[in-house]
Amino acid sequence: MTTSTPDECPSPSRTLRLAVAQSTVPEDPTDRGALRAAGQEIRALMAEAAGAGAQLVQFPEGAIVYPSKHVMAAGPHGELVPADWSRAAWDVMREEAESIAVLAGELRLWTVFGSIHPLTPPNWPHNSLFVVSDRGELVARYDKRFLSHTEVSYLYTPGREPLVFEVGGIRIGCALCVEANFPPLFAEYERLGVDCVLLSVMVDDAPRARVAQAYGTLYCYWVGYAVPAQFSAKVPSGIVAPGGRWVAQCPADGQPALAVVDIDLDSTDTDIDVALRYARPWRRRAQDGLYRDRLLVGDPRSDGRTTF
Repeated sequence: MTTSTPDECPSPSRTLRLAVAQSTVPEDPTDRGALRAAGQEIRALMAEAAGAGAQLVQFPEGAIVYPSKHVMAAGPHGELVPADWSRAAWDVMREEAESIAVLAGELRLWTVFGSIHPLTPPNWPHNSLFVVSDRGELVARYDKRFLSHTEVSYLYTPGREPLVFEVGGIRIGCALCVEANFPPLFAEYERLGVDCVLLSVMVDDAPRARVAQAYGTLYCYWVGYAVPAQFSAKVPSGIVAPGGRWVAQCPADGQPALAVVDIDLDSTDTDIDVALRYARPWRRRAQDGLYRDRLLVGDPRSDGRTTF
């Protein structure tokens, strides 16, 4: 879903209450019971988020299911082979996704959750984030663009485009897991004028969380970081503020939970205010030719680099 550069006029709304969930993510798309349980847990957390006044809730990568390569792409001798997607319980995944959408409409809650999206056979599916509006409508889907070697070799079809959507005037981008290792993707979202990036992962990896903090520092936007409950002991789900500080995190106890924060574009917190009103505009000016007219050519003291 391509988007235009945002208008320079201020948004009519300047706040958004964001809930970031850590839910239990199953890894076997053939296990109908596990898929049902995942959907039930997602809906329970949605109700909890609505009760906390959230306007949007974010779930991990593959919240309905993140298929393990050992389940879907294991050959007879333990080697990896192209996945046989005909074995997946697509009907259950669709029913759970539809139930999530219905509840989002009932709760008036924007809901972003991960799952896999089937394509026309024999094409492999996308690994996706689904965006459901507070009217219960599927309004967008983000397809993971940068895949791991295993994912692109045996499991998924890569996506093509960034996704930016708006909730109450707050601009939001989406990213998935290993994409944290590709800074140009996050720089692209800064150029598209997002206020927050939702980074949903399926990994037990403290360094990846530090990378999320780095993007909040570098690009001066909020980052929602959603991890599976079973991987939360090292770094749980949470929200990074512009400037790079964790402003809320779930308990690191392996249990389903929510972290809730108000994204406030007029925040008076010193570090957020500095990031939004000073650091981000300066960074844009610096990259848009600020120094071009100040470069010197022909000054021997500048050109010569072998004298003190």
